[in-house]
Formats: sequence, C-alpha cells, structure tokens
Amino acid sequence: MNALAHRRFLKMNGLGNQITVLDLRGTKLKVGEAEARAIASEPRARFDQLMVLHDARTPGTDAFVSIYNVDGSEAGACGNGTRCVAWAMMADPQSGAPGRRELLLETKAGLLPAIRNSEIVFTVDMGEPRLAWDEIPLADPFHDTSRFELQIGPIDDPILHTPCAVNMGNPHAVFFVDDPYAFNLEQIGPLLENHPIFPDRANIELAAVKAPDHIVLRVWERGAGITQACGSGACAALVAAVRRELSDRKATVSLPGGDLTIEWRESDGHVLMTGPVEFEWEGTLAPALFESAA
Repeated sequence: MNALAHRRFLKMNGLGNQITVLDLRGTKLKVGEAEARAIASEPRARFDQLMVLHDARTPGTDAFVSIYNVDGSEAGACGNGTRCVAWAMMADPQSGAPGRRELLLETKAGLLPAIRNSEIVFTVDMGEPRLAWDEIPLADPFHDTSRFELQIGPIDDPILHTPCAVNMGNPHAVFFVDDPYAFNLEQIGPLLENHPIFPDRANIELAAVKAPDHIVLRVWERGAGITQACGSGACAALVAAVRRELSDRKATVSLPGGDLTIEWRESDGHVLMTGPVEFEWEGTLAPALFESAA
C-alpha cells in the first residue's frame, strides 16, 4: 500500500483557485509526479495546485512547501496556495498553531513570509521579481524584458504581441489588452505556454489596466490551464504594468474569482499579495488512488 494512503488533506480555495493542502510534516514521505496526478484525479481532492508541507529545511523557517500542478509538474510558487497553507498552519483546528499571526515558509523559489490579517485574509511577501532574461528564463537574450519579441497570429495582424516577462517564482508573460475576455484563452494559452522562447514553459496573462489602481486579469497557468485566480500571476501583472508605466505600485487586481491587492513595495522591491482564503472540506486519500502510481 502506498504510504500516502489514508493521509488527511484539506480542500481549500483562494478566490476560486482550487488548492489541496497535504501535511507531511513529521514524516519522510514525498509526493512524486505520478502521485500528484493520482491525487488530482480524486474529485474531492482535485486541485489546480497541490501544496505539500514538509519539515523545515532552513533554520528559522516553519515549513518547506512543495507545489505541484494538476499535470504533476512542480511549480516554484503559488500565491493563492501559500495563503491557504498559512491558514492551515495558523487556523486549522487539527494542524494549526493557535495565536500565530506570522509564518516564514520556504519553497524552491525562496522564502515567503505570511501574515494573518483576519480570520480569512492573509498577506504573503512574494519577494522580489526577477526581470533579467536568463532569470525568467527566456531562450534568447533580451536586454529589455518589459517588451520582448513574441506574437501569435498573422505576422501583419497578430492576435497578441510584445508581452512583458516577469519571474515571480514561476515564469510569466503578461500581454496588455483592452479586454482579457475577448480572447480564446483555452486555444491561445497552451500555444504560448509551450512556446520555444520559454524553456521552462510559462504562465500567460491577459491584463487590462482600467485605472492606475485597477487591473483586470485572466490567467492561463503553466501545468494547470485556466484558473479562477492566480496569485503569482496577479503579482506579475502589477509588476509588468509598473514597468510599462501603466499603473501605480499598488493596485487591485480583479480575476474571475475575485480581487487581490498587490503592492510592489518601493523600499525593498518586494511584492506583497493580500487576499482571502476559503476552507471547503477535509478528507483522506483513498489507497486505490495510487494503484496506477506505483
């Protein structure tokens, strides 16, 4: 029997972004790609991102978090998922730490401080955006990643062109448009995610700046597809808009699932993301899930 069988999970969401939290602290257990896909196949545990908690690796941190997309691939960061982890570690009756208001989490993308503002609202410090072409990464060197050469559609009348590239723990390409809902993102998203310019694939954002403090956003997430919300995508959109001199350094980013407040702090260059989470239910992983993952 797979060692993950009968493990407790929490089903949550951040603005509709479906998150499953699996706490493996105190064990040596790990999740592989096949096991992540198996968990995603369970209707009650299905996720856009799976957040797996492990014992802290770095002194002073509270946990190491591994992040998996629905296709089993690993992600470096997930803003909505990190808020859900913060709730699980500070408010969940079984695994939370009553009275905690701050945590320091570690992912493969770096350290993520999280603050509990209220019962369901959390702020995550997503760190500094990486903007150099080889940090995103892009396959070709571009001196200015705020506008790099990429288009889709006819060469003389492209559907989308000249995005801004940002790494917020994951690679992002932000296209500025008048109406994000005027595009067939289901068709365009996978083409751009897997474009050769992105050696690690990329999240694709369609952003409309409605006012200096308001951005409307749709996201195609790498390894997950269209989701109701994407925290790192909202951060990337705000950073891209500031780089293009289209918005203030703090704005409301409206996604299909709701609003996030994003601030690119001038004092230290860190990006802060604030928004709610929702606990839906808990369950245990059925042994039969992992029969094909053995």
